Amino acid sequence: MNYIGSKYSLMDFLTMAISEVVGNDADNRTFADLFAGTGVVGSTFKSKGYNIISNDIQYYSYVLNKHLIGNNPPITAEQIEYLNALKGTEGFIYKNYCAGSGCGRNYFTDENGKKCDSIRIELERLKNDGDIDESQYYYLLASLINSIDKYANTASVYGAFLKGIKKSAQKEFKLELLPIIDGNEHNEVYNEDINHLIHRINGDILYLDPPYNARQYCTNYHVLETIAKYDNPELHGKSGLREYQSQKSKYCSTRTVKEEFDDLIRNADFQYIFLSYNNEGLMPFEVIREIMEQYGEYDVFTTDYKRFRADKEENRNHKANKTTEYLHCLIKR
Repeated sequence: MNYIGSKYSLMDFLTMAISEVVGNDADNRTFADLFAGTGVVGSTFKSKGYNIISNDIQYYSYVLNKHLIGNNPPITAEQIEYLNALKGTEGFIYKNYCAGSGCGRNYFTDENGKKCDSIRIELERLKNDGDIDESQYYYLLASLINSIDKYANTASVYGAFLKGIKKSAQKEFKLELLPIIDGNEHNEVYNEDINHLIHRINGDILYLDPPYNARQYCTNYHVLETIAKYDNPELHGKSGLREYQSQKSKYCSTRTVKEEFDDLIRNADFQYIFLSYNNEGLMPFEVIREIMEQYGEYDVFTTDYKRFRADKEENRNHKANKTTEYLHCLIKR
């Protein structure tokens, strides 16, 4: 997924820097990825042999990580063929996110919205009837979320839809399976506020990738949240936002981020703590260093990377095409 803040392109930098500090021995060590997003970092360290603790406050992220960080059995080709052969249904997605329903929104073509509905409804039926177990359910639901995103009629995020249908959104929707990540079986996946969860977990390495700016993930990915929950929420406004107050992150506000971050580091029961943050984030570099230095030995790694763009370059007035990514490191006392 083309995801805000994704560390996919930075994984070599992250893995080399982290191994330089903690070494390469993963045996019986726990790695926590607590702003997990699409699970890129957690699944990478799972494949290296670490026990993983994964968390994100967004439910669609929880679903993705329940599959990637969990240990799920393979899905048969017949199961995928069956789901892809389902006839489209005029369900919640079609009625609220497709222009043909008269809702005024244009997130998916009518055909793809109906197909998403039919698969989503069938997954719930299969689970409730006992035809698939929990692992299979999350595997298929995670694959649906990942697949349908490729057909979204947006510039990248779901804060707005496009008036015309772009080429990738015109293609016929097809459910494709996410990979199975081999690794240890002792993994945990949570869907909680990180500052609450931190009091109940512990481990060796804590990796933090909080929001850097005021963009709330709950509004930028609200359509995926609704597909994941399929809870028929009341929608508001032109973009069809669901209620999101309980998912708003305090890391997206200059008023609250410093206190929230300090609380997190103070209560983290981990020997090594790593924080990804860039030079344009809400917390200045000096503030981060000042907070982390209170609790142990501090260091930092840096690299430059291409800026994330949610729309065409000519529509944005950026000062630079690249930003500097910092990986702050704390060896906690």
